[in-house]
Amino acid sequence: MAHTDQRTMRRVLRREIAGTIGLLTDEHDFRAMRRYRSFVFDDHTTYLRQVEALLKSRAAQGSHTTLALFDPEDYAAYCTETGLDPESPANRTRFTAELAATGATIPYDGRPLDTLPPALVDEAVRQATWEYATTLLTRLGPCPTCGEDIGRAAFTRASELLARILTAAPPGERHLVCSVSGPPETLVSALHADQDTQGNLRLDEAESLEFTSVLALGLGTRSPGGLVMRASAPGTADRVYGWRMRVGGLEPLTASEVFDAYCTDVETGDLISPEPGVDYCEPPDLGEESTANGHRH
Repeated sequence: MAHTDQRTMRRVLRREIAGTIGLLTDEHDFRAMRRYRSFVFDDHTTYLRQVEALLKSRAAQGSHTTLALFDPEDYAAYCTETGLDPESPANRTRFTAELAATGATIPYDGRPLDTLPPALVDEAVRQATWEYATTLLTRLGPCPTCGEDIGRAAFTRASELLARILTAAPPGERHLVCSVSGPPETLVSALHADQDTQGNLRLDEAESLEFTSVLALGLGTRSPGGLVMRASAPGTADRVYGWRMRVGGLEPLTASEVFDAYCTDVETGDLISPEPGVDYCEPPDLGEESTANGHRH
């Protein structure tokens, strides 16, 4: 009887343990892992099918599982730095546990597995973009004239602007895209916001942080860039409008400029048909703060 009770308690405890699976999302990474004899899978499709079966089994038992992006090159570098044997499955588990703490992860919510790798890759790109933008903001350092931290001031400015933009937007779902050009590459960030039945905005915190950081980078470095908003609500045409970044602030685009941006092929320069059910228009007034410079020196 005591032995049965112990097994029952262990089953209960297993439901309390959260788990992380390091997922090999594509064939290239899967082939890279086959260099290790202890990695027993020889077919990526079979591997994914077995992962999905395990995820469903854990979910049926009430266990929570997150997925992390397993990069074989990062794993090899990790083993080299730590002196661990990459052939050991235990060391792969150890690496995955560190991914859960520091890397990009998404929760398994019962969706088909083939929809999860793109979401996981998007999350990894989002995190990398945020980390890169944050690093560049930190490197801006203090203003030589007044001593103010330029990156921190730019982030505060970007947060205020984003709040004004969301407040001034028409009711419904809002999809924003911010792009900042500059060496060595262009950074792009997207943010989705919608409203609940009481009219309250719902934002993903990590997505919002990344978006604000990219916007702050454009403002703090006074780099070329822009911000576009698409507002959607049932029974009405979608509204699209935007701003260009100029001297540390946002300058409204005219309706014709928005139309030209959306109705011109970026590769050929040819005109393309406007999207039906979409109004290309000027942005709402954000007040005096919308055109004021953030850091003036």
